Amino acid sequence: MRAFFNTVFYLPLYNALVWLSAILPGHSLALAIIVLTIIVRLILFPLQHSMSHTQRKLRELDGTIKGIKEKHSKDNAEQAKQIMLLYKEHGINPFAGFLVLIIQLPILLALYWVALVGANFDPNLLYNFVLNVFKPELIDPSLFGLIDVTKASYVLAILVGVSQFIQVSLTLPPPLPNQVDKTSLKDSFARSMRVQMKYVLPVFVILIATQLPAAVSIYWLTSNLFSVGHELYVNRKAKTLTAGPKTTG
Repeated sequence: MRAFFNTVFYLPLYNALVWLSAILPGHSLALAIIVLTIIVRLILFPLQHSMSHTQRKLRELDGTIKGIKEKHSKDNAEQAKQIMLLYKEHGINPFAGFLVLIIQLPILLALYWVALVGANFDPNLLYNFVLNVFKPELIDPSLFGLIDVTKASYVLAILVGVSQFIQVSLTLPPPLPNQVDKTSLKDSFARSMRVQMKYVLPVFVILIATQLPAAVSIYWLTSNLFSVGHELYVNRKAKTLTAGPKTTG
């Protein structure tokens, strides 16, 4: 399994990073990480967009699903049947998000490990055409000459945490109006998870980022900003569709 992961995911991304570092202006490793992250996210964009679309539809149906669960609270089989019929009616595949995540995970994990390597390139892992253009003495391991990407950066770590907060804020579904004042164990747990995802996770991310090379923070920040941009696009498009076409008098 490890050999498959290295051959299919890690080595291609590793070589892509070295190649980009060799051909980009200034031979900037930081710029190479940014470009490589954007390229990979663009390749994965159709899958991510499909997952976001499914999640948005599910959020819109939260109230209806809750009503079905309350109506058939004593009949789990009928409850599941009615929910699946609702999904079918609205063209939702409830397993789409899981499948998309499974497909994305090894690629994003490989990209993370590539960023973690930083400037410590191993020529033994390079393809011949990459080795021909690779000149380690020319690689610039800094971000704008200010931050060494091979060392931890508190500035980038904080920016990663802020971008994580924005991303979570955009992706978390809003609480249903009739759930705000409820004190059931389930509702309390849901509120607790929202608070932890929105406020605790970004702090946790900052703490992790301060212990890792800035190269990883650059990858993390770029990936988060891409996700934020995509979520803003999805939200704007959804509002446009909801508003409908404007009519003139």
